[in-house]
This record gives sequence, structure tokens and C-alpha cells, in this order.
Amino acid sequence: MKMVRILMAMGLAASVSACASVDVPTRNMPFEPLPEGAVQAPAGYALLDQPRGTYQDAATGQVAINHPDVSRLESEAAPSVALAPAMTAPVTINSVTVRVPRSLKVSEANSYIPRGDIVWREDPIGDRHAQVQKIVQDAMARGVTPLNGPINADLHIEVAKFHALTEKARYTTGGVHAITFQLALKDATTGELLMPVKTVKADLDAFGGKQALQAEGRGLTQKVRITNHLAEVIRQELSSPEGYKNASLGVIQLMNRM
Repeated sequence: MKMVRILMAMGLAASVSACASVDVPTRNMPFEPLPEGAVQAPAGYALLDQPRGTYQDAATGQVAINHPDVSRLESEAAPSVALAPAMTAPVTINSVTVRVPRSLKVSEANSYIPRGDIVWREDPIGDRHAQVQKIVQDAMARGVTPLNGPINADLHIEVAKFHALTEKARYTTGGVHAITFQLALKDATTGELLMPVKTVKADLDAFGGKQALQAEGRGLTQKVRITNHLAEVIRQELSSPEGYKNASLGVIQLMNRM
């Protein structure tokens, strides 16, 4: 059974009236493996006692009020893809946690398709795991903001692959942003899994050559496009009965998956 169908059944059983959408707190948690399998959801779904609307910035560690996920993206002087307005969905997301395990291999090779789990070049050379974590964290927090369903849940994401373009591919052939992550939803009060952990593939066509330069001139950097894309992926995954369907992007996509 698909993810949203499971949650819809839980929502009907809970008999909870419509909830308003809220700011989503985010945080960067210690590395620990996601559990496998599913635990039956409890009968009731109460709100957390902790304040909603606070977050811990993954880069600075500072705690602030009112998560700036959308405003920060818009302030980067880059156009963004508009998400759907507040909508009826099985869940309201109470918090978002994104993990990028240190076991993922980083490649800095400037080849067309380097071998590695993480390929990211648009930030200065540094902690690529932390850079990827921040991108995915911002995208997920933004994507779940419109959801306003009766079940209050915590979203846990574990990145398995984040393969953007090298400099050589970016300014010649283009390619595919190959992204894979595990998704787990937990009851916001008990921490129990609401459904089996799911692997989501979220690939995106990657601009190259003249197209890449023109996109950058409009503010559509790799970071902006990937952030917009992942925000829409998680919104569809948690609101559409069939979840998100990965695009078919040809031979380069297959090579990235080898």
C-alpha cells in the first residue's frame, strides 16, 4: 500500500478536524541509522509539548525563532518554483531531521561522472557532508510547510546519494543530479514509525554548457534548482496517493546509478 494511503487511513481513524499549517522546526541530529520495518501507529496523535517554530541552524548551531526556509531562499536573489498552497494532506510535519552519514564517500575528481556518493562543487571546498545536509534540510523544511493533515509526525531523512555535476560536466555536457534518500515518518509524541522506511530516488536533469550559464545568469544555480526540486519531491511524496515518481533521464542517469 502506498505511503499516503496508509496515512489517510490513520487520519480517518483519528477523527481529527483540519489543522492549520505551521512553521517547521529543523535540527541537525547525531548520526544514527534509521530503523527498519514499521511499528503500528498509536490510536491518538497529540501535539508535542515543545514550542513549534524554533530551529537549530545546521551551519552555525544557533537556535532561532520562525524557520526562515522560504525567506532565505528568496533572499538569495534567485527565482524559486512556487509550491502548492496550504492543502489537505494526511500529515502535518512537526519537525525535520536530515542526516548525511560520514560513511558516504566524497569525490572531488573533476571528471564527467566521478565515482562517489557525494559530488558537490558549488560551495567552497570544505565539509561536503555538512554542505549537503544544509541543502537537503532547507529543501525538506520548505516542502512540508504547506501540509496540514490530522496526523502530527516528525520527518527523518537519511541521504544515500547526492551526485551533482563536476566543473567539467557543468560547463560542457550537463548530465543528471542523482539524489537518493531514505524517508521515515515517526509519531510526533511517541517516536514510533508510522509506516515502513521508504527509499526515494529524486533525480533531476542537470544543465550544461550555454544552458548552465544562462540559468546562472537568471539566478538558477545548481543549489537553487536542487532545493526547489527536493521541496517538490517531498511535498508530492507526502500528499499524493502514489507518492513521487522519479523521472526517466536516459543513459547518464543509469551510469550515475552504477
